[in-house]
Amino acid sequence: MSILERLGLRRPAALDEAPEMTETVRRLVRRLDDLEPERARFIAGFASVLSRVARADLRVTEAETRAMERITMEYGELPEAQAILVVQLAKSANLLLGGTENYLVTRELARIATRQQKLALLDCLFAISAADHAITTAEENVIGQVARELGLERADLVRVRRKFRDQRVVMQRPGD
Repeated sequence: MSILERLGLRRPAALDEAPEMTETVRRLVRRLDDLEPERARFIAGFASVLSRVARADLRVTEAETRAMERITMEYGELPEAQAILVVQLAKSANLLLGGTENYLVTRELARIATRQQKLALLDCLFAISAADHAITTAEENVIGQVARELGLERADLVRVRRKFRDQRVVMQRPGD
């Protein structure tokens, strides 16, 4: 299964069947398909969960998108062009499929990720939400839901959330 399929998007049987794809996109898709399957599965799930949290308040800001790209490059060990493509695909899949698909993706990620990877993801989720300097209640609620779906303990959530205290909307005074 290709990384596109893991993100909930169907890849044409042959790339030439998709004339709207530019040659650059075709090359990127081929390079993503060259990733080792377990690594591709992890990166796809990771990016999907980042997108899920970024879209929790029904919009994904430019700052959140750039943060997702940077984090996907860093944690996915991907070149910038591939990270941008993965994030865009994840955002599109989340917009189109969302709902139950979000839970299924997170459940799969919980199955394949180590505890350290889950904790790193939790930290990244707060970083994405804080990218625009305001972690909304909706974003925080989705992060808590993801933490539970990953099998993390409440103490893990509280420990990571503490680092982002100043960006949490519920902790800000009116007029701040």
